[in-house]
Formats: sequence, structure tokens, C-alpha cells
Amino acid sequence: MMNDKNLKVCVVCTGNICRSPTGEAVLRKKADDRGLQTLFSCTSAGTHAYHEGETPDPRSRNAAAKRGYDMGSIRAQQVSEADFEKVDIFLAMDLEHLEILTKIKPEHSTAEIMLFLEFSRTFSRQGVPDPYYGTENGFTRVLDMIEEGADTFLNQMYPQQPSV
Repeated sequence: MMNDKNLKVCVVCTGNICRSPTGEAVLRKKADDRGLQTLFSCTSAGTHAYHEGETPDPRSRNAAAKRGYDMGSIRAQQVSEADFEKVDIFLAMDLEHLEILTKIKPEHSTAEIMLFLEFSRTFSRQGVPDPYYGTENGFTRVLDMIEEGADTFLNQMYPQQPSV
């Protein structure tokens, strides 16, 4: 699909402190591991400004760090209409985020909006649940879903070229 094109992605959840920064960190590392540093960039944002400027939730950071993902530079921010000028694809963590993004998308924007798990084989078209009010296990489960979703998204956007 876009195997040699630059792609700018923004992962979106509610407050940008649990799911979307995890998605950003996982996508960024998995893209880097595939050698896509010059072709792929990723940010994250929230549909609401509840935590603007804050670091990701410590439980998200801990779960991510245990698997080698760095969330140290991520700060919560709210998605805006202006982002639709800079981003190619918005990945919504659930159907509510998908709906909000669709409503704020400017008419002239060519940005695509899809669920984070759009191409997932295991969790296809499901929303990633918000772990904020749950236990540590919820953060691990969310990370499992995000890792699988990141792999299937990157496989779809950057298909492996057969070796000659």
C-alpha cells in the first residue's frame, strides 16, 4: 500500500496518558526495528485536554518499559483540527474516538481515520479498552492488544518485499 512513502500517524485516545502514548511508543519502536525511521513518524493525542502536558500514566510507562518501549519524551496533548494538515492517518483506540475524529475532521482534509486494531487478526475492529480505572493486568492486556495491532498495521502499510 504505502511501502515507500512517508507516513505520519497520530494515535488517539481520551486523555493521551494510557492507550495512545502506548500506541505511539510501540509503533515507533516497531517501525524503527523494521528500518522505517526515515519513512514513518508517530505522535499521539487525546480527544480531551484532561491531562495536557503530563507524562503518560506510570502504570502504562511501567508495562511498556518491561517490554523495551520508551515513553519518556511523550507528553499529553489534545488533538486539533490543525493536526489534520500534518497527519496522514489517525488511529482511534475505540469507536467513540473514531466518531469524535470524524466530526472534527475538516472537509478538505485527506487524512484517513481508522481504528487502531483495523487490521488486527486477533482483535479485528475492536476497541482497545481503557485500563485507567482497572488493575495492573489491564495495562498488560492493553499492551498485548497494541503490540499485535501495531504489527498488523505496519504489515499493511509497509508490506515486506520478497528477497530476490
